[in-house]
Amino acid sequence: MFPDFFQIYFSEHQNLLYLSTLVLDLGLTVLMFRFFGKEGLLACIVLSILLANLQGPKLTVIFSMQTSLGVIFYSSIFFATDLMSEKFGKKEADRAVMMGFSISVIILLMLSISLLFLPSIQSNQTFSTDVHQAFVKILDFTPRFIIGSLFSYLISQRFDVWCFHKIKHWTNGKHLWLRNNLSTMASQTIDTTLYSLVVWWGVVDLETAIQLGLAKMAFKIGIAAFDTPFIYWARSWRG
Repeated sequence: MFPDFFQIYFSEHQNLLYLSTLVLDLGLTVLMFRFFGKEGLLACIVLSILLANLQGPKLTVIFSMQTSLGVIFYSSIFFATDLMSEKFGKKEADRAVMMGFSISVIILLMLSISLLFLPSIQSNQTFSTDVHQAFVKILDFTPRFIIGSLFSYLISQRFDVWCFHKIKHWTNGKHLWLRNNLSTMASQTIDTTLYSLVVWWGVVDLETAIQLGLAKMAFKIGIAAFDTPFIYWARSWRG
């Protein structure tokens, strides 16, 4: 899709690629809100869930830490939820969370069903089989992953909305940066802890599980702080 010089440059500057992708993701979320309002935010939540599920298995190294590429898109769900809370209130934010949960279930179910279809077999052609095997590698989710991802998403997102509005009430609607960062960081901690307990318990040793969790938390907290200017950018617009 991209020209060769573009690919070569970013293959040598992975940290810059990460930051550019993060800016693009958050910026597009704000623009979707600008042009489509509440429906635009709902679309971004759905899109981020889909991207996080598809790109979650891909591991990369950013700032000398191994992380899942899905962290970028999963973390932007919390940004969209906070913006939904700020502009449309707790009821609409909770509705968006439940819609996101329902869509997650549907995505995981339909992707799993797609793997039951056998590839077409034609003489002297392996294309169909190769594509099928690629799908299996990416989409063959284990029960642990499904339960862990759905459970952690629902609990952490509901907490995020609750915490956001509690802080907003305590501060009389002031200090958007405070409620945006504290609610997201707290909910991301819950999300990472629950996910790690369900997915990694008994699979890897405790030290490895802690290392994986801390790496994910570092990126999630960094993204939470990074998205603050974007939520101020969007707040002044009428949704």
